[in-house]
Amino acid sequence: MKKFCLALDLIDDLELIAEYENYHQNIWPEVRQSILDSGIRNMEIYRVRNRLFMIVEADEKFSFEAKNEADKNNPKVQEWEELMWKFQQQLPNSKAGEKWQLMDKIFSL
Repeated sequence: MKKFCLALDLIDDLELIAEYENYHQNIWPEVRQSILDSGIRNMEIYRVRNRLFMIVEADEKFSFEAKNEADKNNPKVQEWEELMWKFQQQLPNSKAGEKWQLMDKIFSL
């Protein structure tokens, strides 16, 4: 099992943050299936103020490249991602169009 941690900011607006969290209480079935089909076995998102932290646990077949390619060809995932841009803002130093940034592991006990 591989583990990845990613970060992203939300627009700092309490109403938008509440709406974003509501969407994530019941993600669309097609989005959920695309996550599972990619090899992701567990995904958790945590929030402090407007900063999000995602933990992804995936099997050995998972790759971000394959997931991104599959998502490009999935109209429902594209619709979801477009909708989420209403709430999300890029972290500093993000590439154009990049949402979640992969974090570097700096400590393990």
